[in-house]
Amino acid sequence: MASGLANIAKIPELKRRILFTLLMLAVYRLGCQVPTPGIDPDALMAFFARQRGTIFGLFDMFSGGALERLSVFALGIMPYISAAIIMELLKVVIPGLEKLYKEGEAGQKKIKQYTRYGTVLISAVQGMGIAIGLESMTGGAGNVPVVLHPGWAFRIMTVLTLTSGTAFIMWLGEMITERGIGNGISLIIFAGIVARLPSAIIQTFELMKTGEILPILMVILLVFMIVVVGFIVFVERGQRRIQVQYARRVVGRRMYGGQTTHLPLKVNTSGVIPPIFASSLLMFPATIASFTQNEWVKWIAESFAPGFWFHEVVYVGLIIFFCYFYTAVTFNPVDVADNLKKWGGYVPGLRPGKPTAEYIERILTRITLGGALYVSAVCVLPSILVQKFNVPFYFGGTALLIVVGVAMDTMSQIESHLLTRHYEGFMKKRLGRVRR
Repeated sequence: MASGLANIAKIPELKRRILFTLLMLAVYRLGCQVPTPGIDPDALMAFFARQRGTIFGLFDMFSGGALERLSVFALGIMPYISAAIIMELLKVVIPGLEKLYKEGEAGQKKIKQYTRYGTVLISAVQGMGIAIGLESMTGGAGNVPVVLHPGWAFRIMTVLTLTSGTAFIMWLGEMITERGIGNGISLIIFAGIVARLPSAIIQTFELMKTGEILPILMVILLVFMIVVVGFIVFVERGQRRIQVQYARRVVGRRMYGGQTTHLPLKVNTSGVIPPIFASSLLMFPATIASFTQNEWVKWIAESFAPGFWFHEVVYVGLIIFFCYFYTAVTFNPVDVADNLKKWGGYVPGLRPGKPTAEYIERILTRITLGGALYVSAVCVLPSILVQKFNVPFYFGGTALLIVVGVAMDTMSQIESHLLTRHYEGFMKKRLGRVRR
């Protein structure tokens, strides 16, 4: 590990990329501290203190506390992710979009441009909703209004501020991907989650000083955290490899093909999208209940509150559903089989075309179940420990999956840069290298 870090300084390009990435993330965190005009910060903080179990709490986690302060980056990168997911879903029902996806680099540029337009539109709609909602919010002693001067001037200014902030974050993410190291959008989410780690550590030590947490319990939880992280790394690297044989072809005087390779199918193809969707749906009742006094709505919200068995069962069911749904949207076995047939590839023992597609789909269905159960276990077990032992277990559930996944992907890219220039990577030999 130490030798790998030392080798980074020997590669000027890699060093520049890492420094550029750190600089862009610092700009992002600085923007999270710039407040939107026209807001009473104390009243806003008091209001969000009551929203920990609602959808506002989920979005605030991904924005690194920017929503809680209603900074210029309050919407975070979530509108961009929503626009990208919507584009993925639309390509299934709109033939023109599916054709663009298959046109290579030119089509991808158009898709990215449409995604940017969608991001701005979603940000404007969400910004207007937040502006209108803030005007009815109160917080602190005496229920002080959050908005100092309600009206259309405040609404328009808030929409412009939040939309511009999200557009700037989107630009930051694209610049990190292009000129930095790692996936820019993922690193921005990563930075927002990790930014809360120091406060969580301080809170944990304060609980230990007051005797609310025993030292032996803290040691057990620390060991459990290490085991869970190791388990996530193991499963995220897990693949089901389907052997593919390419037929020999003679072009002119040369012979091509004839080699054997494999088609890797990840155990967790859908990534962190299923728990994000599932959490959002389960938090809607609590979000609605925070704005109404209806007894039925409050009863439904309490039934879906974390810690109750009904919440955990529905949560696991939604995760499994979205794992299958998102995998079916993003991975098409028919297209994979057609591409193999086009380039002269085939799975030994199977005819090209439909039999190969059915075989790939059957394997994908089985490993998706294992991936869905793995994601469910990682998301549910830490939350159960938090409620049983009353510990601020910071890296739990969706946040833990994002942090570990982004860290692995970034290390993989750094490793690739080092190995390309014949430097030794972070891990010795081949045993511990993080591969894509």
